[in-house]
Amino acid sequence: MYMIVVGAGSLGASLIDIAVTEKNNVVAIEINEDRARAIQEKYDITVLNASATSAETLREAGGDRANSLIVTTSDDAVNLMVVSIAVDLGLPSIVSVVNDKEHADFFRKLGASVMENPEDVIANHLYNAVKRPNVKDFTLLPQGAQVFRLEVGADSPLVDRSIAESRQRETIPESMLVLTIARNGEHTLIEEEDVIQVDDVLTVFTLDRVSDELIEKLTG
Repeated sequence: MYMIVVGAGSLGASLIDIAVTEKNNVVAIEINEDRARAIQEKYDITVLNASATSAETLREAGGDRANSLIVTTSDDAVNLMVVSIAVDLGLPSIVSVVNDKEHADFFRKLGASVMENPEDVIANHLYNAVKRPNVKDFTLLPQGAQVFRLEVGADSPLVDRSIAESRQRETIPESMLVLTIARNGEHTLIEEEDVIQVDDVLTVFTLDRVSDELIEKLTG
């Protein structure tokens, strides 16, 4: 995939690292000279030390033939302007960080996919890492939805019961959906009749924020 990444701060740099590792064709645009130089020295990619709010810069980056553009700066005004130019250039896939959730609709109206409040996502991940050690890979989704993995302990009410039975007993609330189960090194989609065992790791989706009390109950 031909990918343009705008911004090489901590988020942008991490994204560039992932994209390069996955063998994508990456062009980075970074207005800060030091950050641009650091990326250029670390990766064998094209780095433009320029402002992405210029249509000329995006064209130089290959905006007329790129598959996607991802905007990662901490300035929503800059991000929105870059998205607007990218839309005019006809990029098929445009994703942008939105630092203030009140601005999200402006980006969506232009046709961009958005990642809202990245600092909130990080904060929630750190909170869960400390507060809920049996919860892994926590991800916060829009409107308060969550995806995470939890490890089932010996005292969990899920043990030796099927998903269907736990749902009947309301151990698993209606707002929670168990998606997959990892057991003995195998990771599979879960069925309603599957019986949960100690040390199973469940991937869970919830519509609402899960309370600490429910997490402690389910993990045992």
